[in-house]
Amino acid sequence: MKKLELRTKQVGPWGMNTYALIDPATNQSILFDPGADPDKLSDMLGDSTPIAIALTHTHIDHVMALDEMRQRLNVPVIGHTGNIDNGEAVDFDQSLEHGDTVAIGGHTLHVEYAPGHISNQICFRIDNDNRIIVGDTIFAGGPGKTWTVNGFKQTLDTLRTIVLNWPDDTHCYPGHGPTFRLGDIRADVTAFTAKDHGDFFGDATWDQ
Repeated sequence: MKKLELRTKQVGPWGMNTYALIDPATNQSILFDPGADPDKLSDMLGDSTPIAIALTHTHIDHVMALDEMRQRLNVPVIGHTGNIDNGEAVDFDQSLEHGDTVAIGGHTLHVEYAPGHISNQICFRIDNDNRIIVGDTIFAGGPGKTWTVNGFKQTLDTLRTIVLNWPDDTHCYPGHGPTFRLGDIRADVTAFTAKDHGDFFGDATWDQ
């Protein structure tokens, strides 16, 4: 079976990475995080057949083009429907929880709940593949920004119980910035989670 094709475009004023997964056998596609620039998103999907719009979370920079793309594609919007914190209210067609799966052609995506940056953050791990769409859970240089002490503690828990369980050869596709291999930063992430950060929250880097 051929691997899913993963396409990406950087959109919007915050340089948000939007993604499309396309099954070469069936031409089915899923659009992830339509942050802005609907025409650019439509071009990225090309002549594929969209079956869903999936959200890693509902912060404004990830959903600004959602209404337009929903109208254009006429497909279900799927994502985690829990507490949106400082995110946008989204009318989901299907709620995804940790352990759920999403089918695209002959392939399966596994949903992993990853709160911290926001309470409705999820990651999409491709079955039998080393690629994960991680949203703003983790970046090459640090974890996603947090707005409360509790949010940062959730981030630490997500890093320990979800992210660090992924194999070294996992390639993470984040909501901003370049993709990266988890094994290349594992030591930094492990050391970061072992520190006492007190009542910290906000922007963090692995070396702090």
